[in-house]
Amino acid sequence: MRHPILAFLCSLFWLAVPGASAALATERGALFKVSLDGHEMHLFGTLHVGLPDFYPLEPRLAEALEQASTLALEIDPQQPPGELQRAVREHGMLEPGSAGYESMEPQQRAQLDRLLAQGGIDAGRALRFKPVLLATLLTMAEYTRQGFKTELSSEAWLARQARAKGVRVLELESLDRQLAMLDRLAEPDRWRFLDEMMGTIVSGAQRKEARAMVQAWGSADREALDAIAARCELDASVSGSFVTRVLLKERNADLAGSLLELLRQEPHTFAAVGVLHLLGSGSVPALLREKGVQVERIY
Repeated sequence: MRHPILAFLCSLFWLAVPGASAALATERGALFKVSLDGHEMHLFGTLHVGLPDFYPLEPRLAEALEQASTLALEIDPQQPPGELQRAVREHGMLEPGSAGYESMEPQQRAQLDRLLAQGGIDAGRALRFKPVLLATLLTMAEYTRQGFKTELSSEAWLARQARAKGVRVLELESLDRQLAMLDRLAEPDRWRFLDEMMGTIVSGAQRKEARAMVQAWGSADREALDAIAARCELDASVSGSFVTRVLLKERNADLAGSLLELLRQEPHTFAAVGVLHLLGSGSVPALLREKGVQVERIY
C-alpha cells in the first residue's frame, strides 16, 4: 500500500461504508483502554476525513469522552486563522533558486498538470510547494473528488463533542512538526515520492486502497485493519518506506511518550490518533506496553 499521508494526515480514506446509516451508532476504527496506577485512558483510532454516515460514533466512545478531563488529538482541528498558511510558508515552499517543476520529464509534467486540473488546484500556487507537500495536496484533492470532507473527520467530531461537554482539547503535535517531517527525504527521493503518488492516483490503486481501509475502519474489522498495517510495513517504495519509518514509527515514539505523561497526570482521559498509529509493530499501544502500561484492545 502506497500513501504519502497514512501517518501525517493518518489516512485520507474516502469511500463510503456500504450499508452505513447516520441513525446507527456502531463500532468503527480501533479502540483500546490503557491503564496505569489507577488512571485510565481510552485510545481511539481515527480517520482524518469522513461522511455524515459515519456519525454518531458508538455510545462507549461518547460515554468515555464525557467522563474524560482531556481529549488529546494529534492536531486540534480548530486552528487559529492563518496558522496553517504560516506553517506552510515556513516548511512547505520551494527555496528560491531551487530546482522546480520545470525540471521534470515532459511526460511526468504533463501528468502533473492533468492531476492539478482534475483536482481543481491552482497550479500557479501549488507549483511553489515542495514535492512531498504537493503529493499530499494531490491526494487530498483526489479524495475530495470522492465526496469525503475534512470537517467530517473523526477528530473534528470528537473535538466538537468535547467542547460541548466542557472537556479540554490538547494537541499532541504541532503543524510545524508535521510539515517539517515531510521535508525529511533526500532531494532525489522527494521527486520519486511525487511520481509514485501520481501513479497511484492515475492507476486507480489509491481508490482501491481507500475502499479497503474505509470498509475495515467503518466496521471495526480487526483482522482487516491489522492486515492493512502489515501490508504498509512491507511496502518498499520510496513513499511507503518513508511513511512507515518516519511518519508512523518515529512519530509513534513521541505520541506514546506524550500519552504516557498525560495518563500519569490525569485519572480519566481520551486520546484519538490516526488508526495506523495503533496497529502493527512499533505501534503506540505496543510502546505503551513496553513502558509498563496495561493495554486492552476493545475492538
